[in-house]
This record gives sequence, structure tokens and C-alpha cells, in this order.
Amino acid sequence: MKIELGKKKPDILKEEWPGEYTTFSWMEYVTAIPQPLFLITTYKENGMPNANFHAWSTFTGEKDNYYSILSLLKGTHTYENIQRDKVFCINFPSQESLAKCYDTIHNNEDDKDEIVESGFTLEKAHSIEAPRIKECFMNLECRFEWEKELFPGSQWILICGSVQHIGLDEDFAKADAVKRFKDYGIMYNIHAPNNPIEGYKDNSYIGKLDIID
Repeated sequence: MKIELGKKKPDILKEEWPGEYTTFSWMEYVTAIPQPLFLITTYKENGMPNANFHAWSTFTGEKDNYYSILSLLKGTHTYENIQRDKVFCINFPSQESLAKCYDTIHNNEDDKDEIVESGFTLEKAHSIEAPRIKECFMNLECRFEWEKELFPGSQWILICGSVQHIGLDEDFAKADAVKRFKDYGIMYNIHAPNNPIEGYKDNSYIGKLDIID
């Protein structure tokens, strides 16, 4: 038997912090669809590197065109930086770098190099004026194409960037699918699955893909 849910939040679902179901849709928690995790790097207005540990994205394209589509909160430094400079870099870290990824959340003062302060190595992008993270096994250098609110007045905005250049770790590039995802493993955000029947909310987790066929 299936449970059918419309757009209205079930009353049994309760916020764990004020504004939780305003910042995020309750549907995100009920579906708990995993999304890839990465670090968005940009320059702040004062020239210091900014790093944003992020999910909420997709990647698509055709022929020589490949695009990253990000969903960002309007009030973030990352959004402000992209609006101003029209470039950003997406960096995929290994599982071993997870603690450093979390450190970027805390090292967010205006006068800090958020890459170096978190234990990563800063390197310049090849095709755009943006910082990259050397330790990441894959870097996508993106140029801003367009933005659009999720709906009129939304605090979330979609950013589309066209990939200008890709940096790949040589071993990662040579690896087959099993080795890529077992040994390197793009990390995924599993956002606190909610039980819409009993109201129970699980923790958030970080996972990775397993090849099944």
C-alpha cells in the first residue's frame, strides 16, 4: 500500500529548529533523495578565498557543453561572490578530507582564507579567476550563465554555470567505474529522512555509491 501525500505538510512532522520547514521543504526530508557533496570555491570581495561545503545540485549537458545547476540561498557569501565575479569552481573531495570540509563551515570570517585555514591547499583555476582546491580529485571551473528564483519571492535561487575546464586526478581519470566510486567515492548528502506516518526523523548521513551491476 502506498501513502499519498499532497503539497500540504503532514501535521505529524515537527521542526527540530525554528524555520526548518521554511528553509527546506518538508518533501526533501520525506523523499531524502541523496545529492552529491562538493566544495564551491569563489573569491570574496576582499580577494580572500571562500569555500562552501554544499549539495543541492545537478549536472547536465550535450556535445561540448556541460553545465552545473546549483540551488543557493540568496544570503550566502557564495551567491554574492558569483553575482559579482560571474565565476566559481566546484571541487569534489575524497572521504579522507571530510573533517576539513566541515572546517570550512566554521572558518567563514571575511578576513580568512577558508581553503588554507581548513587545511586544504589553494591553487589557481586554469580558465577562470577563481580558487581551486588541490587535494580534490575533480575540479569543475564554471562561468555564470543565468539565475532564476525557485518561485517568485523564494529565498533559494538556481545558478547555472557552464563548465570551462575540468581538472582530474590522473589515477581517478584512469580508474574504471568500480575503482572510481569505491576508492575515491563521490560523497552524497542524505538529508535527515522523515517518517511521514509516525513523525520520526532520522539523522543526516553521508553516503557513497555502490556498484550493483
